[in-house]
Amino acid sequence: MEATEIRKLAALEDTHWWYRERRALLARALRRLSRSGVRPGRALDIGAAGGGNTRVLRRHGWQPAALEYSVDGAQVARERGLAVLRADARRLPVRSASLDLVTAFDILEHFDEDHLAAGEILRVLRPGGTALVAVPCDMRLWSAHDVAVGHVRRYDRAGLRAVVEKAGLVVDELWSWNVLLRPVAAWRRRTSTGSDLDELPALVNWGLTGVITAERYLPVRGLPGVSLMLRAHRPAR
Repeated sequence: MEATEIRKLAALEDTHWWYRERRALLARALRRLSRSGVRPGRALDIGAAGGGNTRVLRRHGWQPAALEYSVDGAQVARERGLAVLRADARRLPVRSASLDLVTAFDILEHFDEDHLAAGEILRVLRPGGTALVAVPCDMRLWSAHDVAVGHVRRYDRAGLRAVVEKAGLVVDELWSWNVLLRPVAAWRRRTSTGSDLDELPALVNWGLTGVITAERYLPVRGLPGVSLMLRAHRPAR
């Protein structure tokens, strides 16, 4: 992702409806892990940008590091008081089997060799450790936005499952997100000329927040959306 996009993301992520709800998704996933008996431990937030998701991990008791390739993203995360590693997700500077949790939100789609990044997630997780992954879905939604933010592809369910399972991870759950607003996204991207990362009027942001929040309570996770979410684990053996 270009430096300008990283800076834009960091400025928007505290208030923008999309980033706020994505952090809420992560928080709910962490609470589910806690209810299932998983105790907070060492975590790595791959592609952390300004560290919004890393801060969620820290608030829930995890000991996270933010991993970011770009100079600008790493600097913003440091300015926010986070532990930061600058590295490529295909070559993580982390000991094998040393982490309890890895988050990789909107990372795999940036690499031709997405299998290398998935393999690194497996390598650094301890047996039984959890991976939380998010990717953009459906090549029919491909637009100038994807080009602007450096995407190589958008995934379907089978493609995401295949790259994760080929790496050796076991998929526990795979679901769609941003389902209700998919028609809006499809319409906008037919005419877009660049990234969707823009500041919105307060009323528009409030309205979109209401729609995406409603999705938490509706049985839409099996329908086509704008993103795919996945929870997986490293097998014990």
